[in-house]
Amino acid sequence: MGNRRRNQYIFAPEGRRRREGGHGFRNAVLIFLPLAVALLLVSNYILSNRVRLEKVNLTILNLPEDLEQYSILHLSDLHGAELGERQKAIGNALGTTRFSCVVMTGDMLGENKDPEPLLDLVALLPAETPKYYIPGDEDGDWLDSRAHGSLSVYSSWAEKLMAAGVRILDRPVSETRGKGTIWFVPEELYTLDTERMAEVYRDQLAEMNRRATSLDADDAARRRVLEYELERLGDLAEIREQFGAQHIQIALTHTPLEPEYVRDMITWGGKEDTFSLRYAGLILAGHYNGGQWRIPLIGPVYVPELGWFPEDEKVSGMHAVEGIPQYISPGLGSDPHYENMPGRVFNAPTVTLITLTRKASQ
Repeated sequence: MGNRRRNQYIFAPEGRRRREGGHGFRNAVLIFLPLAVALLLVSNYILSNRVRLEKVNLTILNLPEDLEQYSILHLSDLHGAELGERQKAIGNALGTTRFSCVVMTGDMLGENKDPEPLLDLVALLPAETPKYYIPGDEDGDWLDSRAHGSLSVYSSWAEKLMAAGVRILDRPVSETRGKGTIWFVPEELYTLDTERMAEVYRDQLAEMNRRATSLDADDAARRRVLEYELERLGDLAEIREQFGAQHIQIALTHTPLEPEYVRDMITWGGKEDTFSLRYAGLILAGHYNGGQWRIPLIGPVYVPELGWFPEDEKVSGMHAVEGIPQYISPGLGSDPHYENMPGRVFNAPTVTLITLTRKASQ
């Protein structure tokens, strides 16, 4: 009994030391954890509000000499975000960077199609630099077929953008430098059956003309849009004939193109038809906002169309799709389609400068 009591006496202080050590560890955790969380929050705030300029060189072996160093400023998915007063953070990222043209691949408008944050961005860009826009899925229709107080076929936001010097692409447009020509083509036009669509529009217009005396204001607006569409299709048929095999084609799409779709487009398109995705030297896209929420060194957490932890090459950056380079912009804002994932997490808003070159390496 004496030994047992002595052992209890001997071991009791050691037990107390272990308990005291456990309290020390828990106290360290309680101190460190809030600091770590605060550090992560501050780091994410700084990262998500400092716009990054990404520079990409793209080798196109058949690039005409006169188009060497032609540069494209690629912007996408602003979603009405205000990155500093009058987009000052974007201006800081661009600095004195020079570029040949600006391409915007959609979803740049704010809530309720508010164009003002985008107009602030446009105001930062050189007035003489060509600016091209294709609408995204959040932008809605840029043609307004309802009565809206004017004879214009354009929606209010489209009119404001065009007044600011932005060209909304509903047909291919080209730029020529010396002997080099580069085309910017809304990707959807590659598959458009102009003859069939023109026939449909003519039938609709003929029906409206038969009851011209009973048309209301909305009917009159729809009639103006039909006339506009017929003119556009006529122009498109003529523009297609202007494409040459030596010309550079840049395909513009809001949603990135999947390999299966590109493969089918190449298979269906005839080699003799120079107006074809087959001959595109580059595809520019957006839509995914870089995954919106990212984990450092791992990548995007979740993308609605792609699921959990998709491969980064499907979400952002330059990657080949059936042999055609496709650049997916990481974007500037946050997309409401990411339910329960508001804002950008460890995902810097990004503008991209893509420079074309004939050189195999830079």
